[in-house]
Amino acid sequence: MFENARVLRGATTGRSRVPVGTTVFGTGVGLLIAACFHADSPSSPTDDELIPIFDRSANADLAGARQATARFHSVDAAIAAGYELGYVNGAGVRIITGCIAHPTDGAMGYHYFNKSLIDDLIVDELKPEGLVYAPGPNGSLKLAAVEYVVPGAASNPPGVSEPPSVLGMEMHILVPAVGFYILHAWVWRHNPSGMFADWNPEVICP
Repeated sequence: MFENARVLRGATTGRSRVPVGTTVFGTGVGLLIAACFHADSPSSPTDDELIPIFDRSANADLAGARQATARFHSVDAAIAAGYELGYVNGAGVRIITGCIAHPTDGAMGYHYFNKSLIDDLIVDELKPEGLVYAPGPNGSLKLAAVEYVVPGAASNPPGVSEPPSVLGMEMHILVPAVGFYILHAWVWRHNPSGMFADWNPEVICP
């Protein structure tokens, strides 16, 4: 049990959420402010290229997440649906606003979050709390991953005390200073580190 957090399953609705944040992780957490760029509409990779063979239900959930977020290749569409760069915490501070990168393991990109989806403490594979955009040519942004986010006990404001699960995976806290339970799913860009890895070595922050 994870208190109020729960997984909702149902038919694909075509509605999605996208997070983009920029933070460089070294010995600590840096929260940088970055500009919001507009993405081109890339050709969609095939399921065979992106979705590994787990089991039938897991593949269906991943395919559903892709279908639900297909319209968010456009950052403008994501913003219109309630996503915005970064997240405003309980102190009124906007965090996770830059291109998030790791010194050795690759990067994530820019996170656009839907605050209402984060704050409701509910996780639904068809309505990810965040959309992750990788930097592309000439300052463009390319939709690369979805991110599921549930505030933890140490978040501001606080959330649940036990890790929720989504897409058959248990969520985890990557940055204790932020305190979010998270899970990435790289449904729109190949990640040699794995579908659910936090970092993608093929993503490079400017």
